[in-house]
Amino acid sequence: MDILVIGSGGREHALVWALRRSPGVRRLLCAPGNPGIAKLAEIVPVHADDIPALVQLALRERVDLTVVGPEQPLAQGIADEFARHDLALFGPTRDAAALEWSKAFAKEFMTRHGIPTARYAIAGGEDLPQAHALLDTFQLPVVLKADGLAAGKGVIICSSADEAHAVLEEMLSGRSFGKAGSHAVIEECLVGEEASVFAITDGDAYVLLAPAQDHKRVFEGDRGKNTGGMGAYAPAPAVTPHIMQTVVERVLRPTLAGMASEGRPYCGCLYIGLMLTSQGPRVIEYNCRFGDPETQVVLPLFRGDLARTLQAAATGTLREITASHWRFEDSATAACVVLAAGGYPGEYKTGNPILGLDEAEGLEGVVAFHAGTRLQGADLVTAGGRVLGVSAMCASGGLARTLQRCYDAVQKIRFENMHYRRDIGYRALGVSSSSNRNEQ
Repeated sequence: MDILVIGSGGREHALVWALRRSPGVRRLLCAPGNPGIAKLAEIVPVHADDIPALVQLALRERVDLTVVGPEQPLAQGIADEFARHDLALFGPTRDAAALEWSKAFAKEFMTRHGIPTARYAIAGGEDLPQAHALLDTFQLPVVLKADGLAAGKGVIICSSADEAHAVLEEMLSGRSFGKAGSHAVIEECLVGEEASVFAITDGDAYVLLAPAQDHKRVFEGDRGKNTGGMGAYAPAPAVTPHIMQTVVERVLRPTLAGMASEGRPYCGCLYIGLMLTSQGPRVIEYNCRFGDPETQVVLPLFRGDLARTLQAAATGTLREITASHWRFEDSATAACVVLAAGGYPGEYKTGNPILGLDEAEGLEGVVAFHAGTRLQGADLVTAGGRVLGVSAMCASGGLARTLQRCYDAVQKIRFENMHYRRDIGYRALGVSSSSNRNEQ
C-alpha cells in the first residue's frame, strides 16, 4: 500500500511513525512534512492547504490512501475534492467537518440529538447589545468560544463580568480571531476532569482508541493561556469502563447516527472532548481529526494494523477489523511532554539550535516527535511555538514509570529558552499541583 500523509506537525510525525510499522505499507509520502518525518517518509514540498496540488500529487504517485492530519484542509473540503477524483482519503467531508469548524453548528447538533453538553447561547457581531445581554444570563466563570477555527486557542474562560464583556467585544469585532470570531458561543463553565475519546469510523462501524488526557494550559497546575497542548498521557484512568460505555451510548453512536440522518455521514477520526462532571460526561467539543499531542500517546498504544484500519474506514469496510479496539485490560501506557519555545503561546523566537535529541531517543521506548523544527544547513533548529513532543511508552509498570522515562529524555534535550510543564499526568498520579480540578 502507498500512503500519503498531509501535514507537518507532531501529530503527522506520529501518524507516519505508526503507519511505518504497518506490514502492508510499501511507500510513505508526506506533504509538506518536517525533518523528523523525513527519516521515515518521502517529503514532498506541497502545502497542506493546497488542495489542487495535493490531488495532482496523489494522482501522479498513484497513492492508495491519503491521510489528513490538520483540520484546515478538511474544513476546506479536501475529502470532497479527492472523492471527485476517485481517490481514497481518510477524513470527513467539509459538511461533516462542520462539527469542528463551526462551534455553533456542533452545539446546535448536540441539542437536536440529545447529546449531553453545557448550556450555551450563540451570539453574533451584527447585534452587539443582544450579545452582551445574552452574556449577562450566564453565571461566572463563563466560557467564550470563537465559532470558527482558531488553532486551538479560541476558547477563553472569563472569571469577571468586565473581562467577559471585553473578550466578547474583541471576539465579535474580529480583532482577536478574525472571521473565526464573527460569531461566538457563550457557555456555562463545566467543572471536572477533561478527557478525550477517539474513534476511527466509516460512519457506521467504529474502532475505539485509548482514552487520553491533554494539558491545554501553558503553566503547571493548569494556569495561564490555552495552548495547542503542552502534553498528554494515555490511557486516562478517569475514563472508567462505565464512563466509556456511557460515552459510546450517549455520545458516539448518537453522533454518527445524527450525522448520517442529516446527510453528513462522518468518516474519519472523531475526537470527542469531554468534561467528566459530577452529573456524568459532557461534550466540550468535537474535533474532526486526530488530536495533537494526544495522537503521540494513543497511536503507540494502538495494537492493530493502522494502515489497514484507516483504509477500511475510508472505504466503508471497518466492520471487518473491529478486533483492533483498545481494551481496558491492556497494561501499556504512554506519555508526551511538549517542549515549547520561550514566549509560547505568545510571541517567540525561532532558529535556535536543538541539542541532545539523539541522546534522548537513545532511551528505551522514547520517540521525539517533531512539531516545529527545520534544518538550517546541517543543524536542527526551532521553527515553531511547540517544538518537540517527547513521548515515552512502557508495556508495563504503570504511568509513573512511563512519565519518569519521558522526563528523563526531556532532561537530555536543550535549546534556548526551552520551557515545558513538569506536571504532566499529575491528576492520574494523584500528585498535588497548584490546581486540583479543571474548569472548561
